[in-house]
Amino acid sequence: MIKKIAIIGSGVMGSGIAQSFAVSGYFVTINDIKEELLYHAQKRISENLALLIEEGALTEQEMLGALAHITYSVDLEAAVSDADFIIEAIPEVIELKVHLYEQLEKIIKPDVIVASNTSTFPISQLMEKASFADRMVITHFFNPGHLVPLVEVVKHDETKPEVVQTTLDLMRKIGKSPILLKKEIAGFIANRLQTALMREAFYLLKAGVADAKDIDTAITAGPGFRWAFTGPIEIADFGGLDTWQRVFDNVAPELDQSKEAPVLIRDLVAEGKLGTKSGEGIFTYEESTASQKLDERDRHFIKLGKLKRVKEEV
Repeated sequence: MIKKIAIIGSGVMGSGIAQSFAVSGYFVTINDIKEELLYHAQKRISENLALLIEEGALTEQEMLGALAHITYSVDLEAAVSDADFIIEAIPEVIELKVHLYEQLEKIIKPDVIVASNTSTFPISQLMEKASFADRMVITHFFNPGHLVPLVEVVKHDETKPEVVQTTLDLMRKIGKSPILLKKEIAGFIANRLQTALMREAFYLLKAGVADAKDIDTAITAGPGFRWAFTGPIEIADFGGLDTWQRVFDNVAPELDQSKEAPVLIRDLVAEGKLGTKSGEGIFTYEESTASQKLDERDRHFIKLGKLKRVKEEV
């Protein structure tokens, strides 16, 4: 039975994942290499929980319970030695991850499940030198990890079926919507779909078809509105596969076929314009504006989460 969770990495993803477990009643230890990083994680989680209270998605008593279920540690062995489920959420640098797994081999329980939140590396690469591939999975959460329901679960060829099932059950117990990939593929599912759409969006922007705001609105007020409750394959069924056959035949040859990041993104990155993190990207953000935008985003996500739960209960 899973009772104790260890999250290695206290960044935005690690803290959000930890929060999801704590709110659901699990005891969680967050580990990182510096006390300062853990302080920021604690502050971030408190702010996230406060926002949930404001939006009526959490009570103050539930918030206090969640906070009481989280401990913070810079001692890796102390954080993971008695954990039943470990999630690695450290930076996407393969050398760092491989080194961490080498450390874990010496200090974890023989039956603990180890998961990675990687969005980049195939599980076969992560487990090249590790001895616990039979109890290793990828659990790819999406930012913000405490609000977005999707978790992509990827198994290794050696992963035991009971490990996969336990992972899927655990994700559901913390309110997530896990999906299982039946084979290993670069980018998994959601990021492949996102990348295809983003590639075309930046092509349209570069070609001057519309401005950035209108291109965003084309998604949020159109497909994105439908996609919240109806996926693209079901939408094809609803619209008629004969209709979609014609759409594909007419539009697919005109779509951007680039094999690398859009030139517009590359140019902005070269100029140090990285988006909200630098104050300017496609759009320009004052510090207060960026913070406000993220706050608005999370409030929308909370409301949407409520609607999805109501739909699932009907």
